[in-house]
Amino acid sequence: MGELAIVGMDCAFPGAAGLEAYWELLLRGGKVSAEVPERRWEAATVPGLPAPVGLLADADVFDHEFFTVTPREAAVMDPHHRLLLHCAWRALEDSGRPPTRLTGTDTGVYVGVMGGEWGRLTMADPARVTPQLGAGGSAGMTANRISYHLNLTGPSIAVDTACSSALVAVHLAGNALLAGECDTALAAGVNLQLTPALNQVYAQLGLAAPDGRCKPFSARADGIGRGDGLGAVVLRRLADAQADGQRIYAVLKATAVNQDGRSNGVTAPNRWAQQQLLQAAYRRARVAPEQIAFIEAHGTGTALGDAIECAALGAVHGVPRARPLAIGSVKGNLGHTEGAAGIAGLIKVALALHHRIVPASQGAEQVNEQLRLAERGLALLRSPLRLPAGEQLAGVSSFGMGGTNAHAVLASAPPARRPAAARRPAAAGVFTLTADTPAALLRNLAAQAEALAKRPRSAAAALCWSSNRARTGLPYRFAATVRDSAELVDELRRAAGADGGPQSLQRPWEKPVVAFVFTGQGCQYPGMTAGLHRESAPYRRHLAAADEALRPHLGFSVAESILGGDERIHDPLHSQPALFAVGYALARTLTDLGVVPAAVTGHSLGEIAAATIAGALGLDSAAELVAERAKAMEATEPGGMLAVRAGAAELGELLLDEPQVVIAAVNGPQDTVLSGAGEALARIEARLTGRGLRSRALRVSRAFHSPLIAPAAERLRGLELDVAAPVIPLASTRRGALLGTEPMDARYWAGHAAEPVLFADAVSALVAQAAPTHLVEIGPQRQLLALVRRAALAPGARLLHPAPGPEATGHELADLLATLYLAGLDPHWEELYEPEDRRAERLRPYVFATEHRFRWSAAASPAASPGAGARATARPLVDVSALATAATAATTATAAVTATAAATATAATTATAATAAQAPSAAVRPAPGTAPPSPLLAAVIETVAELGGYPEGRVVGAARFYEDLAFDSVMTVQLKDRIESRLPQLGPVPVRDLLPALRTVDSLTAFLAELITEQAA
Repeated sequence: MGELAIVGMDCAFPGAAGLEAYWELLLRGGKVSAEVPERRWEAATVPGLPAPVGLLADADVFDHEFFTVTPREAAVMDPHHRLLLHCAWRALEDSGRPPTRLTGTDTGVYVGVMGGEWGRLTMADPARVTPQLGAGGSAGMTANRISYHLNLTGPSIAVDTACSSALVAVHLAGNALLAGECDTALAAGVNLQLTPALNQVYAQLGLAAPDGRCKPFSARADGIGRGDGLGAVVLRRLADAQADGQRIYAVLKATAVNQDGRSNGVTAPNRWAQQQLLQAAYRRARVAPEQIAFIEAHGTGTALGDAIECAALGAVHGVPRARPLAIGSVKGNLGHTEGAAGIAGLIKVALALHHRIVPASQGAEQVNEQLRLAERGLALLRSPLRLPAGEQLAGVSSFGMGGTNAHAVLASAPPARRPAAARRPAAAGVFTLTADTPAALLRNLAAQAEALAKRPRSAAAALCWSSNRARTGLPYRFAATVRDSAELVDELRRAAGADGGPQSLQRPWEKPVVAFVFTGQGCQYPGMTAGLHRESAPYRRHLAAADEALRPHLGFSVAESILGGDERIHDPLHSQPALFAVGYALARTLTDLGVVPAAVTGHSLGEIAAATIAGALGLDSAAELVAERAKAMEATEPGGMLAVRAGAAELGELLLDEPQVVIAAVNGPQDTVLSGAGEALARIEARLTGRGLRSRALRVSRAFHSPLIAPAAERLRGLELDVAAPVIPLASTRRGALLGTEPMDARYWAGHAAEPVLFADAVSALVAQAAPTHLVEIGPQRQLLALVRRAALAPGARLLHPAPGPEATGHELADLLATLYLAGLDPHWEELYEPEDRRAERLRPYVFATEHRFRWSAAASPAASPGAGARATARPLVDVSALATAATAATTATAAVTATAAATATAATTATAATAAQAPSAAVRPAPGTAPPSPLLAAVIETVAELGGYPEGRVVGAARFYEDLAFDSVMTVQLKDRIESRLPQLGPVPVRDLLPALRTVDSLTAFLAELITEQAA
């Protein structure tokens, strides 16, 4: 059998909500509380039964809005379904991938669930039956609910083999993975005591513990005590999990399932079947029984069951042993969780292997001597057992009351193959968190802060990497650039306490549009980008690539010149190749991170890097061009350049008297650069000062873009360059417009070197073409952004820089990525982190809303079915005669109804939790100060609210039927019936006519108003 990896887990048991709480309960030997939640049935209603013990306190809580389920449907859903949706989401998150990333994949879902109490509770009275109740009351839908709401298309199977259901589900999930039916599988088990019926069965069979507690293998063992609970594990093939860098809790080496056959009664265990099961599992795992370090036994605490299981364990594992086989049963902590028992045991063993410590066994202080544990080579642990280094093996058994048995063999996870961490300061990372609503984001920010504050202070990069992999995908986003966990906690707390509350949090509706502007000569300085080079692996890689391309043409390493702080950096021979290399490496780093420009431009020399990124020049040709340009410029006469805060026209008079000075660049209406001989520039500067005009000499040694450069430009004409049409729109600063069909060959670059830089015109053309939301300057420090801002060349665009000066490190690059992420970009986060920081850290699972409770009594009563008998009891929708004069005005809203019936129907059937979670829940809430709706709209709102079970004020005209109100095909038919009942004069309304109107509540109202107008005519 191939090996599988357990890569994600989640659980909820009484007094232990979540993995950390469960592990803490096991380590301290805790037991579940005897409290009975007030919303659950009372044992006193059944004389002679022990008080129920292991009951979940919040089994009626469900965040229906997160999964886009109407309150009406949530009320009639089996609570098993509701709790499993929470658990499945958290387990998939824990596997290191956001559940939304699995949308549409072949991920399989296998759920162990025992019995069908909910269906018996709710379907007994035909008068109460509704379509939603039919689906909500089916145990077979337990797995299907998860697959539907998460849009998973792999196998989806509910398993009922009584108490072994969950481990059998794991067995089936593992086989599906090995057979290639799916690449990820979720295996779960769930159990809720909805009625005392099974307690009565156990009591009548003589199996019920009088105090309601299991005492496995103890001298005090006297029967079964039931328990609530649920758990889920995410399984992948081991090689796949390792390739994807997922955290592995434990390895599932093999599973086996068999049946007791004809034993001493259908409910009686069979020792020989249990022995054969163990032998089969070990054979498939290719291990020997003596290699097993401990076993999580079935261990219900019944005299017969414990005796038979110990006999089978002793027979297979044999004696003598170097050390006894440790056995235990989590039922001593939780009670018998029946359909969830196998998953409770599996998670316990996986955690024990992960932490390399086996919790002490319940009942070890008073062992049942009749079990002859010592002579069988077995032992209960009186204290936790620390597991030695190396691979450790363990087993889990789960036996069904009807005779279906399951066993799993697990091993400790193989050592993670990670590069050794270099000795360096803590790197900057971006911690991300998403939620479905602003309130949910604040709730989860606070929860993450609380959880992280309890951990020792540490570097934050691995935490950030883990959050990028698993805490994305929902519409409302948070991102913070941090270096250590204490800084992260501060950022989380600050965001959670946002002064504006939930309303201050925004969600991106579209992807950002990014444009790159490449810096030219004059922004160089010794040691530029050294801080980024230390912290960014992709930047190091791309700077090395540029260096390699330039070296044959220069005869020296430009990277060494840059990073070594060479003061010759201001000479053209060094500065121009260095600036090109920096620009190229920065841009390639950003594209590696997923920041792909919609358009590019470059100021003077910067246009060569821009052309390379746009695909107009290959790297080798660009390197040759830059090197030859630098050599040619170095050979020209010395000169200078002067930046002036004035327009080109205003400077024309001065230039008439100084023929050696020309306009070299037009950067904006009031930003002009002059170029020419040094003495002439000095005279002009003095005259400018006298006129009160600001000017600044640029740190250059040549008069670029002036007649003094003509000899250098002529040398460039002889180059043979490999050129192509740009694949990214490129705004030419030579032409001051988008580059058309003109090739960027040697003739182009010769003219480009000598002619003025039309930067302002180029940026205007870029903005007109791409309409960027974000403009990123590419260079070693800020230079062009001030020009863009001053001239308002990119109105509305946010101006960013990944390395804005000598103090810049990887923090600024990470911060830029965080800004774009908040604007809607989904970056390639992996490239932001060093390999040693790409390790999974467990984060607090998603915290769902708890304010919505769906009580047992309400769900089982006719009141829970608001749609029942709708046609018979429907009251008039509205006084039609009162609307006759207003109907014409209402029909103007029909202009918004543009979708066809087929398109609307398709949208309805393909809506999933992943997409619905991204819908703005606020759309179904009235905005403060909203005017009261028209009578028809008010009536439609009331009808829709009744049909979905929404409270008053929850539905507004802008609410979308599928994304916000969770309508499906069944509810659409029910809505049609209600409309026809309440507007009988309309007659039958064909579904094909109704569907296009079901965009929003407003569009439906407009459609009905139009029909009313037609009837009145």
